[in-house]
Amino acid sequence: MTSSVDVTTLADLLRQAAKAEILPRFRRLGSDDVRAKSEATDLVTEADEQAERMIKAEVARLWPEALFVGEESVAADPALLHKLQSADLAIIVDPVDGTFNFAAGIPAFGVMASVVSKGETVAGIIFDPMGDDWVLAEKGGGAWLRRPDGEAQRLSVAAPVALEEMVGMASTGYLPQGKRAEILGNLAKVRFITNYRCAAHEYRTFAGGHVHYLMYNKLMPWDHLAGSLISEEAGAYVRRFDGSPYLPHHLDGGLLVAVDKPSWELLRQEVFTV
Repeated sequence: MTSSVDVTTLADLLRQAAKAEILPRFRRLGSDDVRAKSEATDLVTEADEQAERMIKAEVARLWPEALFVGEESVAADPALLHKLQSADLAIIVDPVDGTFNFAAGIPAFGVMASVVSKGETVAGIIFDPMGDDWVLAEKGGGAWLRRPDGEAQRLSVAAPVALEEMVGMASTGYLPQGKRAEILGNLAKVRFITNYRCAAHEYRTFAGGHVHYLMYNKLMPWDHLAGSLISEEAGAYVRRFDGSPYLPHHLDGGLLVAVDKPSWELLRQEVFTV
């Protein structure tokens, strides 16, 4: 680990926030507890805000030297996002990933955090409040499923398959308008495509070896830093559409995650022709 942040402590903090602020509100949100942000499907709830408030306060106490970048903090102060590139140490948090699902009473949401040290993602954590377990990784240490009793299982991506046998997930809603229909048509070349509307569970599913690819166009650090590191540590090939590595300060350029480099190149050429 190349930062002062203890990943186990941070992982436990995410669990505490979920139990204190998120789970008690699941399927119990009032009409005043849910608001739209940029559009009708971009939601924030009382659970998002209270969980982030709790995590932020504990991060300030445990690691006062770290820049805290939370999804809701950035919504209140967009300038905060641009401090990430120059920060010596940063902790990035998505208090409820999959807020649309959470607000709809669908049990597919998660709490995510990543640690960035001098411009490099060095740790990623995805906590599933419903399953009460974490998927996490530290750079160079592999990707792991860890349970509260200490049981741990190393994760590995699926074996590569032919294009027509690939199963994966693609978030097409943020693709350029002129390209969306083309790419949706190209997806007929693979076996199955789905979308959980929750990057936390999509990355967990991929790192666990259940699907062969993920694709995203909109890149916000709280959505993708943890999952992309976990995927790489599970053996994946992760690049932006132009083939360049995905870095914490990148907000565009798309992201394609595949089980290996040949699969990535095949998907990029045949399907995701952005």
